[in-house]
Amino acid sequence: MKIPYRFSLLFLITVILSTPQPIKSNTNPDYPCKPPQYNSYTFCNTSLSISTRAKSLISLLTLTEKINQLSNTASSIPRLGIPSYEWWSESLHGIATNGPGVSFNGSIPSATGFPQVLLTSASFNRSLWYKIGYALSVEARAMYNSGQAGLTFWAPNINIFRDPRWGRGQETPGEDPMVVSDYGVEYIKGFQGDGQNELRVSACCKHFTAYDLESWRNYSRYSFNAVVSEQDLKDTYQPPFKSCIQDGKASCLMCSYNQVNGIPACANEGLLQQARTEWGFQGYITSDCDAVGTIYEYQHYVQSPEDAVAVALKAGTDINCGSFLVRNTQSAIEQGKIKEEDVDKALFNLFLVQLRLGLFDGNPIKGKYGKLGPHNVCTTEHKKLALDAARQGIVLLKNDNKFLPLKRHSISSLAVIGPMANDTSKLGGGYTGIPCKPKSFTDGFQAYEVNTTFVSGCLDISCSSTGGFAEAVQIAKEADVVIAILGLDLSQETEDHDRLSLLLPGKQMDLIDAVSKVSRRPLVLVLTGGGPLDVTFAKEDPRIASILWVGYPGEAGGESLAEIIFGDFNPGGRLPITWYPESFTSVPMNDMSMRADPSRGYPGRTYRFYSGDEVYGFGHGLSYTNYTYKFVTAPNRISLSGSTIKADSGKDKPSQKSDGLDYVHIDELMSCHDINFNVKLSVINNGDMDGSHVLLLFSRSQRKLKGAANRNLIFYDRVHTKSNEETEINILIEPCRHLGIVNEQGHNVLPLGNHILMLEGLEHSILIDT
Repeated sequence: MKIPYRFSLLFLITVILSTPQPIKSNTNPDYPCKPPQYNSYTFCNTSLSISTRAKSLISLLTLTEKINQLSNTASSIPRLGIPSYEWWSESLHGIATNGPGVSFNGSIPSATGFPQVLLTSASFNRSLWYKIGYALSVEARAMYNSGQAGLTFWAPNINIFRDPRWGRGQETPGEDPMVVSDYGVEYIKGFQGDGQNELRVSACCKHFTAYDLESWRNYSRYSFNAVVSEQDLKDTYQPPFKSCIQDGKASCLMCSYNQVNGIPACANEGLLQQARTEWGFQGYITSDCDAVGTIYEYQHYVQSPEDAVAVALKAGTDINCGSFLVRNTQSAIEQGKIKEEDVDKALFNLFLVQLRLGLFDGNPIKGKYGKLGPHNVCTTEHKKLALDAARQGIVLLKNDNKFLPLKRHSISSLAVIGPMANDTSKLGGGYTGIPCKPKSFTDGFQAYEVNTTFVSGCLDISCSSTGGFAEAVQIAKEADVVIAILGLDLSQETEDHDRLSLLLPGKQMDLIDAVSKVSRRPLVLVLTGGGPLDVTFAKEDPRIASILWVGYPGEAGGESLAEIIFGDFNPGGRLPITWYPESFTSVPMNDMSMRADPSRGYPGRTYRFYSGDEVYGFGHGLSYTNYTYKFVTAPNRISLSGSTIKADSGKDKPSQKSDGLDYVHIDELMSCHDINFNVKLSVINNGDMDGSHVLLLFSRSQRKLKGAANRNLIFYDRVHTKSNEETEINILIEPCRHLGIVNEQGHNVLPLGNHILMLEGLEHSILIDT
């Protein structure tokens, strides 16, 4: 949520002047509708509808008071007893220090630090995602009650991880639209609560839309124009946001900095109104910071600041992170660019969310969530959840000759090498707060009472010198097992900073080579960071027995890694992203096309469309046990009878189209429900360890429509399997949703012919015909 440089000074001054003084211990939040002076207003009457209350509040405000609400730091209205309110708090994977809404200077000095989102998504576990969202909401409310946070949090980030160089890919659930959608829905449901009109806290889906470039060559997120086809928009970029609204019922959307097909996202009426009118969005839309200003200052889309105000408010942006609307809305009205009614529409959306949060219901300490406080933060339960999330997400990429797990009683000494190995400050990645009691990776190993020696080898992750190599080589010679912990940190990938290379930074490869030459046994390589890495050298080197990806594992990272390496937890994480070779860096990062185009040497993106070589594929992940699979029951044919297709459809009936494939438009079908079918799968754990195992079921159409994916993930689940036992899973396949595709015109169609279901090398064919 960084802001463009030219805005930063003014913006920060505004935040500093409008942010309350440092919070002291045991401070409760200020609130409107205090008795006896301020509780008689209509907007305080809880027996009325929130719509009536919002309209009443707006009617009492002067124009100046209205305009002063259009910033993330909304001004107080003393004559009505309404205190200032800070909209900007962050909770991506823990209550974070980003933004002025959160302070750890009070009775709550820390909050649970869960793994960064990409690692959590590698668990492919919906119930885990929900539990994390719920835990975050409890800690958020507790901090609000202690006067240390707001109630409106700008998370989750549900952009597609499209390009491996993206500095913020770590914040997302990965590259698959269904997984990203599901993560967003589970997070929001857990975070906001189950009430339709009531919110425990407010979640915000960001960044709307097609945002996934920070700074690459001459392209900047503040001015980048994302040129996206209707096909890509509908089947890749938009599904997470549609699900966020329709299934998750998110109460906030954040429009992004970039343009989408020539129109700034925060001025894109077609996109923002689609969310409200087609998808049923009921909430407020905030700009990224200071994305309304960039419309004029960076993108030169309009001729004046007042024009930027006008296009943003009319498009549907309700609030500006920053002071741009506060500074320029009055003159926009005076110049006739907008009317006061345009401001009222924005305020109505803002106040509705505040009312749903109970901000105008009196003393929050006496409300439904009033008992939440410091004792509900960093609880034993939440810390165990953070540990379980890290365990479930860590991915075992390589394990030659079953080198792992280590048998602790046969290992007397470990050499732990790498600048991240003994550092707790970087375990969380971006958007991190102050974690409860973080443990470093070295701490985790030492808990197993194995003689553990640590050296950094490199001064830092950039590893620009060999100065520390000699010491690393020396301890590697003396230890029974060497564990090298290398990879990425926020100096390599973060907001406003994309990578140029997919290789390990600096001389990290040289360090691995140096210690592997002298170690008694093949070493274990542990990779940190969110972005994919080209570690082909390690994948192919027999001196490197095992490779694990730990991402940014959060406060429990040290404990979780040690548990996996010593076999107290059987790894089951799967990569939620494709790991590309270094040659992929020749692909222009500004090319938003998902589909491969051989005519211009373009390989496509993500496992769904990429046609090139992989280092490790989407869904790759090993276990300490081995599994076999089978289709127990599945139909061979699904018939679309004549009565299933609308007789009066204006579109062509199933026929041979110009692209050479038969299909029906999904909106021609009278009932998609009638063609749903069940499949029963079996997984057999053939090893001597129980395992928490991820099943991934893909599909592809045998006769490929132009632009169709190579394959699509249509089902996934994490199931507990017992040693030497069979587990059966029943799943429902919905052809309209799971087997349909988006054609070049942006229409949802269901291909006829054979559809191939794919499960870990097994295939089952289902014929769909009329």
